[in-house]
Amino acid sequence: MRASVWRCGERVFDVTRPIVMGVLNVTPDSFSDGGRFLDPAAAVARADAIVSEGASIVDVGGESTRPGAVGVSASQEMSRVHPVVTALALSGMCVSIDTRHPEVADAAVEAGASVINDISGFRDPSMIALAVRCEAGLVVMHMQGTPESMQASPRYGDVVAEVGRDLARQARTLEEAGVARERIALDPGIGFGKTLEHNLELIRRLPDLVDLGYPVLVGLSRKRVIGELTGVEQPDRRVAGSLAAAVMSVERGAGIVRAHDVAATVEALAFVAAVMGADGADGAR
Repeated sequence: MRASVWRCGERVFDVTRPIVMGVLNVTPDSFSDGGRFLDPAAAVARADAIVSEGASIVDVGGESTRPGAVGVSASQEMSRVHPVVTALALSGMCVSIDTRHPEVADAAVEAGASVINDISGFRDPSMIALAVRCEAGLVVMHMQGTPESMQASPRYGDVVAEVGRDLARQARTLEEAGVARERIALDPGIGFGKTLEHNLELIRRLPDLVDLGYPVLVGLSRKRVIGELTGVEQPDRRVAGSLAAAVMSVERGAGIVRAHDVAATVEALAFVAAVMGADGADGAR
């Protein structure tokens, strides 16, 4: 059964209509826009633009997790994201912290973040403990390996079955620890320890993951899979392919789309929502 709501602190999103999570990389080396928003003032200005373009959530990340990326310390990541998260939350934005470090997530929630987006899938006991003691929405992502090694030789028997099984297991772990089911969203982790064919199969059979009964977040924006299929090498020029991927994901049941090109994505999904019988792209209430 498809999930209908996603609770993120005091906010409740109707995920039967597609909502957009805008990407804000506060890093010097992200694959698409690294360095552009490293300065806190530039990051806040970009967040203002993301919201004005129609995003419901601003996803702030301070560590590049592109294939082959070398991790940064929690303290370094904290120095990048904390002033930005604090400023955005004080302004009333719904802020997501994109991190695999529990101490960074904890500080962000204390500063007002409403979502914890953990690419490591809440496998760290400290991250689970944080999830239990806060009310933030949670994004449980699947990744085979680590960013440093995940694309070395990803292997699956049935990628959709295995990803679905892993995600369901992590969601159950959170629920058994005391986390309300309606706070949990799942992300199949497109490009995180998957080949091109693995990624395509996850998109084709996305309804299998939607049937797990949690909101599904899809992050395909500007990724290598788009470039491999379209021949567009420069990530910030992969807009058309990213929009097509977002539309296909929503048609297959995704309730949350993570995007760099927010205005274009919101416009495309507003059309999809109208055709599907909804009335907008922003499902917050």
